[in-house]
Amino acid sequence: MTTPKGRALRVTVLIGESDGWHHRPVFTEIVHRAHKAGLAGASVFRGIEGFGAGSLIHTQRLLSLSEDLPVAVVIVDAEDKIRAFLPQLDELITDGLVILDDCEVIRHTGGQDSR
Repeated sequence: MTTPKGRALRVTVLIGESDGWHHRPVFTEIVHRAHKAGLAGASVFRGIEGFGAGSLIHTQRLLSLSEDLPVAVVIVDAEDKIRAFLPQLDELITDGLVILDDCEVIRHTGGQDSR
């Protein structure tokens, strides 16, 4: 696993919670592939409301409960590692949005390195 510091690239994948890949959620497959690829880390965030290209609003509000809430998967690492990972996202994402942003890692701690 890498520990990025300084200039980095952030990839954000916006998909639906019910999007699947071979009987498992796409977000789970992304996280497991990112881990296997040795990326610095991946986090999944569940949205409370949103819409995508189809313009259908998905919400968790009581009167219109959705089983397909928006999900964001965020991965940050060195640009070369993120770009090498993009073909795997192309394979997995059939309906969603993939965004790349330049960023700067100020602090990255945790795991055994922080002891």
